[in-house]
Amino acid sequence: MEEQDFGMSLPLSQDSFIELWQTVAAPPIATLSSLPSCNESPDSWKTGEHMEMLLMNDQVLADGFDENLFELPPEMPVKDFVTLPSSTVPVTTDYPGEYGFQLRFQKSGTAKSVTSTYSELLNKLYCQLAKTSPVEVLVSKEPPAGAVLRATAVYKKSEHVAEVVRRCPHHQNEDVAEQRSHLIRMEGSQRAQYYEDPHTKRHSVTVPYEPPQLGSEITTILLSFMCNSSCMGGMNRRPILTILTLETPEGLVFGRRCFEVRVCACPGRDRKTEEGNSTKTQDDKGTKKRKSAPPPDSTSARKLKTASSTEDEDKDKDVFVLQVRGRKRYEMLKKINDGLELLDKESKTSTKVCVKQEVVLPFPSGKRLMQRGERSDSD
Repeated sequence: MEEQDFGMSLPLSQDSFIELWQTVAAPPIATLSSLPSCNESPDSWKTGEHMEMLLMNDQVLADGFDENLFELPPEMPVKDFVTLPSSTVPVTTDYPGEYGFQLRFQKSGTAKSVTSTYSELLNKLYCQLAKTSPVEVLVSKEPPAGAVLRATAVYKKSEHVAEVVRRCPHHQNEDVAEQRSHLIRMEGSQRAQYYEDPHTKRHSVTVPYEPPQLGSEITTILLSFMCNSSCMGGMNRRPILTILTLETPEGLVFGRRCFEVRVCACPGRDRKTEEGNSTKTQDDKGTKKRKSAPPPDSTSARKLKTASSTEDEDKDKDVFVLQVRGRKRYEMLKKINDGLELLDKESKTSTKVCVKQEVVLPFPSGKRLMQRGERSDSD
């Protein structure tokens, strides 16, 4: 591009926009009529008269220019709902905390028609697929503003606790919701938030804590489980635990409660069966403990038998005098006594004979042992 002598050099492309703005400006609208037309020769633009209209004082432009005009506003930091680090293995022990966090379930019985029932004996909730289960939340004092209730599902057994509890592929494909992979859902609240931990990939759902209404001491939340416990590709008959925590939006836990969940077609029947099996197992354990008591020491048993036999012998040697009224009774009792004495003598004699009796053993050659004084057949 040819250089033109305007009394100064044109700014290069590397200069800043402020320097370019300070050197070049558009003429005022009132002076546009005096500018040369398009049909005129380009040489007419070289005159100093027209250039004075195009170029303005640098001090005027510098005073009226705002350097922050083209700067973008600073971005607002995005606040993550959960900022505290989560543990790889969640804690499943109950912790009421300073707010006395507790859970209560409605009593539904074991009828076949119930859709949700809770067993206090097993600390286990039985419910049907995609049916709401009311859970009552009770606190001793009101938690801070902004507190939330978080529900998380984990596997109960240690060999499965590291895995994430997800829905089976069949039920996921049938669902069109954004959170179709989440097992637990909070029903009845438009402010429910579904999360996936970036480190452990565990699913959880939160809902803001609402204080009890006037005349009540509890807050009720509605949980629903979107997959059966027996679904292949999902829980696959592996028992799960539901952890319900009261915490701040940043993840600081105030209280924790845990209970087992079984999602089945007939909650009442399954609860009755499992409670019966648990009671039977406890009874069998008690019976085995009684049967497995250590037997008494054989040495002590022998001592007891020896002492008892000695006492019996001492008692048999004692002589008692019995006064009998009437001759007939005396003769009758005398016969009985004589018979008992005879039996004692015979028993002692037979015992001695058995001890002294020699045993005859047959010889393998067919010969027998001769007794003393006996002659052989050849004699």
